[in-house]
Amino acid sequence: MPARQKQNSDKRGHKCWDKTVPRILLAAAIVVPLAFWGLFFLVPTARLIWLGISGGVMPGAPSFGQAWRDTMTRPRTWSVLFWTLEMGVLGTGFSVILGVAGAWVLYGLRWPGRRVCRALLGVPLVLPSVVVGVAFQNLLANSGPLGFLGLAGTRVAIVLGMVFFNFSLVARLVGTAWIRLDPRVVAAARVLGASPARAFFTITLPRLFPAIFAAASLVFLYCITSYGLVRVIGGVKITTLEVEIYLETAAFLNLPGAAVLSLLQIAIVLVALILNAVSRSRFEAVAGEIRSVPPRQPRREDLLALVLSLAGVVLVVLPLGGLLLDSLHREGQWTLDNYAALARPGLSAALPGSALSAAVYSLEVALISTALTLVTGLSVTVVLTRRFKARAWRWVQESLDVLMASPQGVSAVTVGFGMLITLQAPPFSMPANAFFLGGVASVVALPLVLRAVLPTVRAIPLRLLQAAATLGASPLQVFFTLELPVLLRVSGVGAGFAFAIALGEFGATSFLARPLQPTLPVAIFALSSKPEIVAQGAANAAAVLLAGLCAAAMFLAEWRRTSA
Repeated sequence: MPARQKQNSDKRGHKCWDKTVPRILLAAAIVVPLAFWGLFFLVPTARLIWLGISGGVMPGAPSFGQAWRDTMTRPRTWSVLFWTLEMGVLGTGFSVILGVAGAWVLYGLRWPGRRVCRALLGVPLVLPSVVVGVAFQNLLANSGPLGFLGLAGTRVAIVLGMVFFNFSLVARLVGTAWIRLDPRVVAAARVLGASPARAFFTITLPRLFPAIFAAASLVFLYCITSYGLVRVIGGVKITTLEVEIYLETAAFLNLPGAAVLSLLQIAIVLVALILNAVSRSRFEAVAGEIRSVPPRQPRREDLLALVLSLAGVVLVVLPLGGLLLDSLHREGQWTLDNYAALARPGLSAALPGSALSAAVYSLEVALISTALTLVTGLSVTVVLTRRFKARAWRWVQESLDVLMASPQGVSAVTVGFGMLITLQAPPFSMPANAFFLGGVASVVALPLVLRAVLPTVRAIPLRLLQAAATLGASPLQVFFTLELPVLLRVSGVGAGFAFAIALGEFGATSFLARPLQPTLPVAIFALSSKPEIVAQGAANAAAVLLAGLCAAAMFLAEWRRTSA
């Protein structure tokens, strides 16, 4: 073969290789997450809802139409729906008020300890709901520091717990959006004589409205799905849609009624997700590059924001500090007996083993879940960050994005019970081992991990990738030299989120964990439900242990990200 002909043949083979291999890898990056999502989310959820609609759970079960009429005409349903929405709106409203003020103070002002305070306010984002529930339970109990307020076991206490979780989330989302606004518009208004307050309310705040609405819709979603928080703080007196779904399925075996409530909750959550997506897209249309204007010194007009931010910090510090002190205190004396009790089995009838063995088992589940989440999450990230020209591929990306986010739209209780009657029954018959629970936690963690990873990878400048391609780099070379290092660096944050979420997952695990091998959140709930002093003290110590493990996971993830 002539040299030129051989060279042309090699070039054609090289181009064919460059096109074929990325397509195969891209197909695998789509198929693997979809298979995992289908097995651990779609099949169980669809089967549970179908059984509820068809009435095929047991002989004599009511039809879905009858269950719909019975459920929707029952006063209890409307009462539960009203209280769920009311607590969600109140939790969202107060979180937004404190969060916007916190964004103002943490991102717009310069003062000593600002970075430490930012790190502190990031702690609630990774704390399990059972830990926060126990903390507020101790704080507001009749014998607690704020017992005189009479808020123990009330809806006000639950709303405070919701604000605890979401105040810092709003501050972070709005703060990072704030620094992307062009400061020249505000500077021009100030030069023309506008006061700082007028410039804020007439220029800055309207441009922040889409970001605030996006944060509010996300917070509302989290508030109405605070299953663990409601169960621990509210006990048997207060119920929400999620708790009612749990009661209908686990206590009354009324799957048609549970299916009605599940569909009702899915509809509410879908509205919140749509509002979130629309608000985010509108903000992206007005946002610019990260500004270089440094934060300014606090002034007199910042007093209200400083006071509100201080209230948010107190709301975060007080329950956690009280929980730590309670774990070191028993019957009026300082002691480590509560931590020693973690190794004692049989403190509760629902906890035959020890809380320490439950903690070891939770670590095993969390490690498996982290590995599964990273494999599926990074695969989805690779697909969603490709820049396709073909409309069909863009449709595939949009569909995959919606499907991977869909677990946020279904109650973890619904998913857990669906797995119980689907994956642990023929033909699957999966044992409730650490791998199975890790898959359950991975489904819950995946949407949140994607939210943490995707923005950073999407921020890689397109001109940098185009320049590498222009210089002759193949798609695989561009990916491995430019995108993969960023993906690996940000995967540390994703791993921290996945590990912390798996450690604290309670909604679905409460159905699936075996009584002889519970996870640590299930053990904490069992101990906190007992009135005995020893069980209560062990619950406090176990909650501190769980919070410490989650915080350590996030600290290591952030340290890896900043040192990479």
